Amino acid sequence: MGTWSMDAFGNDDAADWAFELAESNDLSLVEAAIDGALAENDYLDAPDAAIALAAIEVIARLNGNWGDRNAYTEPVDAWVAQANVQMEPELLVWARAAIDRILSADSEMLELWQDSGDYEAWLESVENLRSRIGE
Repeated sequence: MGTWSMDAFGNDDAADWAFELAESNDLSLVEAAIDGALAENDYLDAPDAAIALAAIEVIARLNGNWGDRNAYTEPVDAWVAQANVQMEPELLVWARAAIDRILSADSEMLELWQDSGDYEAWLESVENLRSRIGE
């Protein structure tokens, strides 16, 4: 995966997904991304985890808890600003479960970040996202 920063949109998979979201008019891509992270596979692949984190970032933004903004978040920021969607409460529960799965031992993304020199900063970024989606 091409990664250039620790934030949710700092990789190729999430950036590509953000452009897909910009073309949608509902939460189906967000829901599918989170479902992908929660699928009952034995191992969570890094691309699925990256897309799920991007989707969870959308949820945080829709709830008014914006993270960092930059050129890679522009499609999502524009989509959130004009979105007329109703989030089901279960989506927050699923988002928290997806973060737990991404931080579990059967996650390729966790392994990749643990092998990098930036693991602690990445973990802090994910925990910040978790705090912004709320309880």
